[in-house]
Amino acid sequence: MRLNQVTVPVTDIPRAVEFYLMLGLKQIVASEDYARFVCPDGDATFSIEKVGAAMPGVVVYFECDELDARVSMLEARGIAFESRPADQRWLWREAHCRDPDGNRICLYFAGKNRLRPPWALDPPRQY
Repeated sequence: MRLNQVTVPVTDIPRAVEFYLMLGLKQIVASEDYARFVCPDGDATFSIEKVGAAMPGVVVYFECDELDARVSMLEARGIAFESRPADQRWLWREAHCRDPDGNRICLYFAGKNRLRPPWALDPPRQY
């Protein structure tokens, strides 16, 4: 099983498209009510769907190898961050912003700790 995509609700497709293009995603599908992007590294996809009212509630995580440089570049493009890159106790380095509809975005770097932190289950639990 592979995760295909995550879809977040937005109220203004063109405005949201511009935001996610600024983040570095590549748009591959466009319509009045929907847009899909591919991440610049790998083949994971991300999409937005038009809704009547903003419904923020999830956090979308995008991993960046050069987190600090990417955050600086995005700030220069006008994206405001609620928190700049900082090391977290769970061994990830994270920075947080929001898209125009208030959906929370975490840009992070975790390296080997993304899948194998020191406290990882060994073997992984499954059904």
